[in-house]
Amino acid sequence: MAGPPDDLEIRPLRPGDDPEAQLDLAERAFGSIPAPQRDRRLRSLPGHMATGRSLGAFAGRRPVAGASFHDMRQWWRGRPVPMAGVAGVMVAPEYRGRGAGRRLMTALLDEIAVLGRVHEAARDCGPITRDAATVAEWLSGPDLYAYLAEDGFLAYQWHHGNRDLYVERAEAVSGQTVRAFWAHLGSYASVAEKVYARTGPASALWWLTGERDASIERRSRWMLRGVDAAAAVAVRGFPAEVSVRVRVRIADGARLPNSGRWQLTVAGGAGTLEPLADASGAPASSAGPASSAGFASSALTLGARGLAALYAGTPLATLRQAGLAAGGTPADDAALDAAFAATPYMLDAF
Repeated sequence: MAGPPDDLEIRPLRPGDDPEAQLDLAERAFGSIPAPQRDRRLRSLPGHMATGRSLGAFAGRRPVAGASFHDMRQWWRGRPVPMAGVAGVMVAPEYRGRGAGRRLMTALLDEIAVLGRVHEAARDCGPITRDAATVAEWLSGPDLYAYLAEDGFLAYQWHHGNRDLYVERAEAVSGQTVRAFWAHLGSYASVAEKVYARTGPASALWWLTGERDASIERRSRWMLRGVDAAAAVAVRGFPAEVSVRVRVRIADGARLPNSGRWQLTVAGGAGTLEPLADASGAPASSAGPASSAGFASSALTLGARGLAALYAGTPLATLRQAGLAAGGTPADDAALDAAFAATPYMLDAF
């Protein structure tokens, strides 16, 4: 078996890079692309490559891996958190299992960290918002019907010869606007055979039908990963009535600035993650393993996966069962469960 590809060059894609070679890599990674879609992808690739948000791994001049990210904001407890949506991660078959993907993702996290320095009222957790240019491109679609109210937005389109109605967005603050949107969509009952809607678990839609006419057709899991742990905690919203002060040890091999010993504090709806000093008085973040066995046993210990799951509202009991959390105390677990409690959802795919 071949060893790690030490000769790879990992860098942002540039307008001068060959879009055909990038498309060939995508087809070798994911399978062939139908001709009409392939032509559209080929035309759009130079623009995507010019954004600086796509990385490529090259063996000489040949692309062997690639990934990109979208500049977004994700809402947590009603507060916008800078977020990057990772998409299009691909590795050529002959380079799989050799570390190319790991090196590419590590470089992508570094790029994201530089970039990332209607949901507020609902105190939502999970939905994302995109930049104005991306939204404008989406709204320009010839088959999209969109309505803007004073406190809400509705967008939908028809599929399968106008038999099925796909609701892309039906979001509003006031009950009056919410009901008006769904009444508008319901007026197509004599035309549409089925209505498909992307909606959250607490949407009023589930309570607006006379019978159980709405059901879950599809549910997908999405991935979350903290890039800057302290910044992510600082901008996340928390329940105003919850107060927590817990020592935490984080081990993050891909983002060393996240690793170390921290004081996690939640009070008044806000949170902080501050580095704790070691015995010499030096900051302990990025220090790797705890220097004190006593600290290691008394502090809650999390890896990158455990930290992301806690951030998204996963109970500590579940994390312990999965081997993603250790140390700490039952009292700490209860306090953290209350602080990070959430029912996250996302309506976008990327």
